[in-house]
This record gives sequence, C-alpha cells and structure tokens, in this order.
Amino acid sequence: MKLLLPAILIGLVAGLLGALCGVGGGLVMVPAFIGLLGIEHKQAVATSMAVIIVTAVAATANNSKIAGLIDWKIVALVGLASAVSAWFGSDLMRTLSNQTLTRIFGGVLLIFGARMLWKG
Repeated sequence: MKLLLPAILIGLVAGLLGALCGVGGGLVMVPAFIGLLGIEHKQAVATSMAVIIVTAVAATANNSKIAGLIDWKIVALVGLASAVSAWFGSDLMRTLSNQTLTRIFGGVLLIFGARMLWKG
C-alpha cells in the first residue's frame, strides 16, 4: 500500500513525458523505481520495459486517429530491428552488475541530454 501513491505518480509523469517527448518513460521510470521504490537497477529496467508496452499502446491508439502521424513503414523496420536487439540486450543486461548498468544509463542520459541542449 505504501508503494501505491509513488507508483501512480511515477506512472503519471512517465506517461505524460513519454507521450510528449517520445522517451518511452524509461528516462523517468528507471531512476524513480530505483530512488523512490527501492528497486534494484536490473528489476527497474525490466519493469520499465513492461510498463512501456502499456504506455506505447495507449499513445499509439490515440496518435493513430490522426491520419499520417505514424509512419507505419518506419514502425515495421525500426520495430523489427529494435525487437532483435532488445532480445540480446536483455540477455546482456542480466550479465552486468547493477552498478555498471547505472553508470551506462547515466552516461547515456548525459550524452543525449547535452546533445539536445546544444543542438536544439
């Protein structure tokens, strides 16, 4: 019960940012799961991936109402490539330590965040 409110708040913020920015909510969920819910990094990543399915379905259903907003050819190509790499990436994730995963995650956030700030 003590996780109910934090989990709902994480979901609200992750869903909103995911729909607005296309980040899938993982940028919000993984750190929030670790910091607010006390979940280890590996479990936070795996849980975030499962939640992203629900978030993506909801946003896609809403976005598909507007003709031309979704490029389904790109969805097919990127989706297939992403599914293959995600399968192997999840195997790799399980072999790495939580500390290594946290460092990789932080590094990715810094690199992409800095690039977005400077390049617009």
